[in-house]
Order: sequence, then structure tokens, then C-alpha cells
Amino acid sequence: MTEKIKQIEQQAYAATKELMEKAELKSGQILVVGCSTSEVCGAGIGTYSSPEVAEGLFAGIHQAAKEQGIFLAAQCCEHLNRALILEETAAELYGYEMVNVVPQPKAGGSFATAVYKHLEHPVAVEHIRAHAGMDIGDTLIGMHLKDVAVPVRLSVDKIGEAHLVCARTRAKFIGGERAVYNKELY
Repeated sequence: MTEKIKQIEQQAYAATKELMEKAELKSGQILVVGCSTSEVCGAGIGTYSSPEVAEGLFAGIHQAAKEQGIFLAAQCCEHLNRALILEETAAELYGYEMVNVVPQPKAGGSFATAVYKHLEHPVAVEHIRAHAGMDIGDTLIGMHLKDVAVPVRLSVDKIGEAHLVCARTRAKFIGGERAVYNKELY
């Protein structure tokens, strides 16, 4: 593994660990990741797909998620209508309908392809409601988060050359000014 890919793997691991800690993710919850390996490599989105970089990113993110018992969901690119790749167990647990597609570097993206390759029982679904998310390279993951997403600022703001934006979700506040809220759900 080249030194650059090892560095990307370490950045991905550190960012994932910090996000899971700040988002207070619990075992069994879902972390959605959208990723442009082109952006990580310093090129424009969709112009320089890199399976090697995707492998490094997957290794770092998956290791951190696995340590906490978190399900990883990888957003595919727009050529697969932003479908998601995740473990069959997670799809069944959350009641997500499975669809039939196998991502490829140029139709789904290198990161989703790496995730599909390495999960035990990968499946594709069209929609999820994740508990937290990482957007590596401005791929727009908001549609896959629960209704109320809150930005999370990390000490790592780039992976490789790609801009990193993260979010956690929380329960909706309802009831207005007289309502009392459970601080554990913030």
C-alpha cells in the first residue's frame, strides 16, 4: 500500500471514530458515507475514480465502524440513483426493501464497489434513514439521513484532498414553548 493511501486510510479511520463519538452512535445504528475518490485524489467529482483509494477509505471507515458495532451504508453515485450498499442484516433489521444492482467503479462509484466487495452479505437498497453521515467530497448524502440532521464539526476536515462534511441526527422537537424535552434525545 502506498504511503498516500495509508494516510487516507488513517484520516478516514480518525474521522469516523470522532464522528461516532460526537454523534453518540449506538451499536446497531447506521452511518451513511458518500464518497468521491476523484475528490480525495484532488480531481473533480466523477473524473478520476480510484479503486485503490476506495480500498484505503473502506479499510479505515469499516474498521472504526466495526469496532463500535455500527452498520456502514455506502451511497452509490447518481448513475445508480444514489442507491446504498449495506449488510443484508441491516436492511432486514430496519425493513429496507432490497433492489438488484452490483456497483462498479463507473456505475456506482469506487467506494460503493469496495464496500460491496468486502461486506459479508452486501445488498443494495434505494432508501435509508441513517443516524449519522459522512460526506467525503461533497456528494450530497442528506437524503439518506433522518429528518433532523445536525452538522458535526471534526478536527479532520479533509480526507486526502476532499472536503469532509459530517452530520448526526436527533429526534424532532415538537410541542412549542411549553414543551419539555428529553436531553438524551438531543
